[in-house]
Amino acid sequence: MKQQTSTGKDVSRRRFIGNTAAAVAGFTFVPRHVLGGSGHVPPSDKVNIAIIGCGGQGRTNLRSLNRYPDAQVIALADPAESLNLDGFYYKGTAGRLSLKAEIENRYAAATPGYKVADYEDFRVMLEKEKAIDAILCTTPDHAHAVVCVTAMRLGKHVYCEKPLTHNVWEARQVARVAKETGVATQMGNQGHSGDGIRQTCEWIWDGAIGDVREVHAWTGATRWSKKYTGGVPPEEPVPQGLNWDLWLGPREPRPYNSVYVPVSWRDFWDFGTAPIGDFFCHNFDPALWALDLREPVSIEAHGAGGVDSYMAPVGGLYTYHFAPRGKMPAVKFTWYDGGLMPARPEGLGESDQLGAGGNGILFVGDKGLLTCPGWAGPPRLLPASRDAEYKRPPETLPRSNGHHRDWLDACKGGKPASANFEYGAVLTEIGLLGLVAMRVQKVMDWDAKAMKATNVPEADQYLKETYRPGWELPLGV
Repeated sequence: MKQQTSTGKDVSRRRFIGNTAAAVAGFTFVPRHVLGGSGHVPPSDKVNIAIIGCGGQGRTNLRSLNRYPDAQVIALADPAESLNLDGFYYKGTAGRLSLKAEIENRYAAATPGYKVADYEDFRVMLEKEKAIDAILCTTPDHAHAVVCVTAMRLGKHVYCEKPLTHNVWEARQVARVAKETGVATQMGNQGHSGDGIRQTCEWIWDGAIGDVREVHAWTGATRWSKKYTGGVPPEEPVPQGLNWDLWLGPREPRPYNSVYVPVSWRDFWDFGTAPIGDFFCHNFDPALWALDLREPVSIEAHGAGGVDSYMAPVGGLYTYHFAPRGKMPAVKFTWYDGGLMPARPEGLGESDQLGAGGNGILFVGDKGLLTCPGWAGPPRLLPASRDAEYKRPPETLPRSNGHHRDWLDACKGGKPASANFEYGAVLTEIGLLGLVAMRVQKVMDWDAKAMKATNVPEADQYLKETYRPGWELPLGV
């Protein structure tokens, strides 16, 4: 495969979006995997994958895909050639050229001279690399929606890291386009494919703790940047090998500062979604599934140290109220981050720990307590004596073959992955509503059907954001 790179200037953004819309309207796309009429990759074939976003999480997903011989990465796109991840939890180096070398070295033994096509601009890649069956999106949050919708409109299967989108309107559009196109999708809340979340559902449905009226979830994560506490960072020279304009994507131009790239973009409203956006889809997931908590009726949020107009707070306390659902009672849910934690329930021993490693969830039922570590880990009843005596119910939910494995199987015509975009959009929306409440600093009464905070009109600007010309979502309508 011939290597190709892009300066980001060899294709017009408007021309690409226009071509995409025209092709969608005319149903002219004929990817390799649909020639047989099934719309999916034949089970015996490899899934040709392009990774869009080559930072630490792109590298992590690449190494997860490496476990599966039928997953083949053939192309990469990222505005950054190289990223130094030392000082963050990923460590080492990443970036487009780093991942390219890693992939080519891995495949070299079986396929001497194997080459991965690499691009700055994912749109150029999708226009030129016709063999791509599926894409894996690990860009910063603000680019998730435009990457996913563009790829799905081109008939590509899509795996996207959490949160699925940067705002509520995008979440609904991404879910709608996924349904319309019928491609295989999966959001990157990996714990959703574990046995732990299934056990939590089975135990709660078994009545292990009775009716649940109160839930708490948390993460110890806080701001990444310790240098800036608010406002727009000052301009610094753009480093060689980074196309800053492309990195900004749908956001308005602004001066480059090294605090944005890599990882710390999560601290800034325009690019990231704060700790709640980073961890909510992991740690709230068991509550959504077990209790069907889909549509809050009100949300409020308070920031530790106040709320800046440009940066998310160092910690937050978010409160959601959910109405009764069928026979299940109303639920008050509270999210904590930045080191904040729920009060420790009375009657617990020293060994009765809540969650694990700074992340977790606690269900408070009429008949007891249930806790899980972060990432929807295995449940435990509290106190430990109650857990020891509890007779586990039989398994009733199908078990997963693995988060990426399920997606690959769906790409080949298997059953939909369990964290597909229909589910992932709901989970994402709930978390993002907390951020809207944080920014307006008011209790929001939420009308889910109208997508409106009925008592806070200023919330509209955060529910649906604006886009730079040429970066609008190609919705095909």
